[in-house]
Amino acid sequence: MSLQCGIVGLPNVGKSTLFNCLSNAKAQSANFPFCTIEPNVGVITVPDKRLVALAAIDNPKRVVPTTVEIVDIAGLVKGASKGEGLGNKFLANIRNTDAVIHVLRCFDDDNITHVDGSVDPVRDKGIIDTELQLKDLETVENRIGKVQKQATTGGDKTAKRQYEILLRYKEALEQGLSARTVEVEKEDRKLLTDLNLLTDKPVLYVCNVDEGSAVSGNAYTEAVAKAIAGEGAQMLIVAASAEADIAELESYEERQMFLEDMGLEESGVDRLIKSAYRLLELETFFTTGPDETRAWTYRRGMKAPQTAGIIHTDFEKGFIRAEVIKYDDYVSLGSEKACRDAGKIGIEGKEYVVCDGDIMHFLFNV
Repeated sequence: MSLQCGIVGLPNVGKSTLFNCLSNAKAQSANFPFCTIEPNVGVITVPDKRLVALAAIDNPKRVVPTTVEIVDIAGLVKGASKGEGLGNKFLANIRNTDAVIHVLRCFDDDNITHVDGSVDPVRDKGIIDTELQLKDLETVENRIGKVQKQATTGGDKTAKRQYEILLRYKEALEQGLSARTVEVEKEDRKLLTDLNLLTDKPVLYVCNVDEGSAVSGNAYTEAVAKAIAGEGAQMLIVAASAEADIAELESYEERQMFLEDMGLEESGVDRLIKSAYRLLELETFFTTGPDETRAWTYRRGMKAPQTAGIIHTDFEKGFIRAEVIKYDDYVSLGSEKACRDAGKIGIEGKEYVVCDGDIMHFLFNV
C-alpha cells in the first residue's frame, strides 16, 4: 500500500536532518537553502512491539514489519505559489503526497542561518500556509470557472453540489484558512477528490527543538500549540540534532541509555513514524506461523475481503471467510492451537471491519 507523508517547511528548519534520521536514504544536509532539490523518498520501518511479541511465540523463519514512505521535499519560500524558488515544482511534489509533516524550527542557534533572519515558528507556519492556500485558491477558482455554468443554468445536480462546495472552499481560502477547516460530508468530498487540495491533506506539525527542550518543549512550541488550535492537526516535539546523534549509536542498549539521559522513554523518530502512520489513517493486521510473522498495512475501516486482497488479489476475488484472533488472546494463550481450543477464533464474513492488531487467516476459493 503505497501512501506517502511529505516533509515540508522553510529552508534550514531541520527537514533533511530529520529525514536522515528516519531513513537510510541520506538526504544532503547543509547550511544553505535548497540543498534538497529532488524529493528524497525513504521507506521507513514502522516500530511495533506486537510484531516482536508474536515472533517470540512462533519463532518464524522470517519476520516482516510494515512500512511507511516519507518524502523529503525541498524548502519552500515566500512566493512559491507564483514559482519563486522553484516553487511550482515543490508544490507539485507536495500534491503527490497523502499527508504532510510540517517541520518548524523551535530552537536558537547562531551557527544555523534562518532564511528570514530570526526564529519565529508561528511566522514560518504562516508563510507555508499562505503559499499552499494561494495555490489551492488558484485551483478552486479554475474549477469554479469550469462548473459554474452547468451549476447555475443547467439541471446538473452534481455540478450544482460541486459548485456549492467550491464556493465554501473559496471563502475559507480567501480568509487565510486551510481547506481542511471546511466541514464537508464524506460523500460530498468524493465529488472533488481530483482537486487534491494541498491544504486539505492531514498535517502533523513537528517542532524541532534543542536537546534540552525535547521533553517539555519551550516558549516556541507553546506558541505553535496556540497557533494550531482549532485546525484539528497533531503536534510533535522532536530534537532532530539529538536524534541524529542517537542514530549514530550502534547498539540498542546505547540508544536507550541516551534516551534515558534525555528523560525520554521512546525516540522522537519512533514517535514520528507512528504518528505518520496514524496520519495516513493506516492500521496493522498480522499473519503469523512457523514460516513467517508479518505485519500488513491497511486503511482504517477496510473490510475483510479488501484486506485479504492486500496479501494477494486472488484472496479477495475468492474470499469465503476470515478466521480472526485478537492480539491479546494470542499473546495470553500462547499459540493458534490454544486459541482454537479456547474458542477464541472468530469466523467472520465479507462485512467484517478489520481491527488494528487482528491476526488473520483467510479462506478463499479461486
